[in-house]
Amino acid sequence: MGPITIILLNVALIYVGLCLFFYFFQHFFFFRPEILPKQFEYQYPFPFDEVNFDMEDGGTINAIHFKVPNSKGVVFYLKGNSRSLKGWGKFAKDFVGKGYDFFMIDYRGFGKSSGKRNEPTLYNDAQTVYKWLKTQYPEEHIVLYGRSMGSGIAARLASWNHPRMLILDSPYYSFLHQVRLYGFWLPLKWLLRYKLRTDQFLKGVHCPVFILHGDRDRLIPYKQGKMLHELIPHRSRLLTIEGGGHNNLPDFPQYHELLYNILNDEGIYLEVQRAMEEEGLVA
Repeated sequence: MGPITIILLNVALIYVGLCLFFYFFQHFFFFRPEILPKQFEYQYPFPFDEVNFDMEDGGTINAIHFKVPNSKGVVFYLKGNSRSLKGWGKFAKDFVGKGYDFFMIDYRGFGKSSGKRNEPTLYNDAQTVYKWLKTQYPEEHIVLYGRSMGSGIAARLASWNHPRMLILDSPYYSFLHQVRLYGFWLPLKWLLRYKLRTDQFLKGVHCPVFILHGDRDRLIPYKQGKMLHELIPHRSRLLTIEGGGHNNLPDFPQYHELLYNILNDEGIYLEVQRAMEEEGLVA
């Protein structure tokens, strides 16, 4: 066996090793959970209830539910891939201040939630919780909000149900599309265990869709939000936060102005409704 053959063989072995490492340990790259003890007590400046859901396979989902007097509905917020409700609960102020109740869950392995996590359980857990929300609110008063990784889960839920609207905050076109930006040298089509096809899910969504994306997002490029809008132009609006990055949209007054208009049936929301009616997409 010649030296060149040996080198090529070693390179091939290293490449296969890297592929196997990625396949078995990819959850360490995609999920950065904060685990909380079951006795941990949340503390927020607004009144809230803590809710727990027992899943059929033995998993548990922990949630927080903020309520305001005479609410206009509820925002079901699907969060990103890091930390826990302990930190994410601060975003409730962006919605209760606009007259909406606010509901958020921790995915399995995050916070107080437990159980084996995979792509189907992410969807099914969210759907189980959504069904419970429908016992608390008329479905036309439920707003789905997906932030970063949660955007794919929110889009899947919207395709299965009939919420009032779907809001996507810094969304990816698909998980495969996003991971390819960094792992283009890997055969991701066969290795990736989380696909989260936001692009495919949106084709089955029949409510107004609003895409909030910063034009300086270096983690999930603005281009991906634009691509999602172009898939369903009559049912969606791409709302650009000028200068916005991936983790700082609430720091921009423009974000809150747009969110207020969307949630309170003003301007933007009515514009999408009319466009959908003209295209025969709603009755």
